[in-house]
Amino acid sequence: MTMSALGEPCVLLKLGEVVLKGNNRELFERRLQANIKAALKDVGVKVDVRQRHGVIALFLPEGSDAGVADAVAERVSYVPGLVWVHRAWKVAKDPSAITKAAIELLADREDVRRGVSFAVRSRRRDKRFPLTSMQLDRSVGGELNDIYGMPVDLKRPELVVSIEVDRDEAFVFTGGQPGQGGLPVGTSGRGLVLMSGGIDSPVAAYRMMRRGLRVDFLHFSGIPFSTSESIYKAYALVKALDRFQGGSRLWVVPFGKAQQSIKASGQERLAVITQRRLMLKTGEEVARRLRAAALVTGDSLGQVSSQTLQNITAQDDAVDMPVLRPLIGLDKTEIMAEARRIGTLAISELPDEDCCTLLAPRRSETAAKVADLKRIERRLDVEELATRLAGSLQEYRLDT
Repeated sequence: MTMSALGEPCVLLKLGEVVLKGNNRELFERRLQANIKAALKDVGVKVDVRQRHGVIALFLPEGSDAGVADAVAERVSYVPGLVWVHRAWKVAKDPSAITKAAIELLADREDVRRGVSFAVRSRRRDKRFPLTSMQLDRSVGGELNDIYGMPVDLKRPELVVSIEVDRDEAFVFTGGQPGQGGLPVGTSGRGLVLMSGGIDSPVAAYRMMRRGLRVDFLHFSGIPFSTSESIYKAYALVKALDRFQGGSRLWVVPFGKAQQSIKASGQERLAVITQRRLMLKTGEEVARRLRAAALVTGDSLGQVSSQTLQNITAQDDAVDMPVLRPLIGLDKTEIMAEARRIGTLAISELPDEDCCTLLAPRRSETAAKVADLKRIERRLDVEELATRLAGSLQEYRLDT
């Protein structure tokens, strides 16, 4: 491909839900731009980020090659709020320049040599351009058909050549990769994820990031009655999830002695729900210190005994803060599929000494009564215990 015809490599980002925000749209777009700029620090090149109507264009430093554009496109594909990421070429806003770029773009492609069907799809954001979208489609498509002999299929083309005419330039590209969709992180406030080493809580965290929630992560370790393995695993999970929001923080509470006290209470069947309520109480205290407005858990209705409707209701009674459960209606297969897609499943499946295994009775109550749980908590002085646990909080910073 000759740079003279193709112009300069760049990246086009298509917005999704953000464009529906009416009078608040500008606030969402500013947050999205800030998130994109923060993510691009990982790539190590200075990128010019320009907001257009429903599109964000990323212009690369002069002399950048296609490899730099690939790295930029890959990094921003993890930023929530974007539905499509296109590797594009910026060319002069001229019908002849656009046609030449489209011809060069298809040169040496194997699918073109095989004679795949194609269509040209144009969009004019600048209505002053002399050709309408349909005229540009026909003009460029006719040239491509003459040169490469590919059949035109306007309904179900195997290859789409996209042209977008903007204010100062035109963009030519084929294909693209899906973005994360959703809302920009930070537009919905701050939450605290109760992060185990399992499969569910990382997926719950991801889903809330996609809804605009910036999250911190709270992990309960079995220390001093277990090793630090679960902390390392939680750290690895947070590291993997950090691609979606940046600036993630992992907080760890040593929970082993509190579990020992619960086990010694003699209420074996209620031990798991008592522990879950204590985790929520501790999480609520930590969230207040971090100025988070909600807790997030990976509960899925009916998946285990602690996640029956009665037990979930009994857990919510322990705190005043909202508890968000984005996986509540998903089954394990669906959760695992999403964990695989976002890159956390392999980490979650690594063996570790989870704190929950320290308190695993032979039989657990599936319909706990709040009055019974409160009697246990009064004996344990749970309010004071939760405050002490929150005071033992340790921060584990991600490597930069």
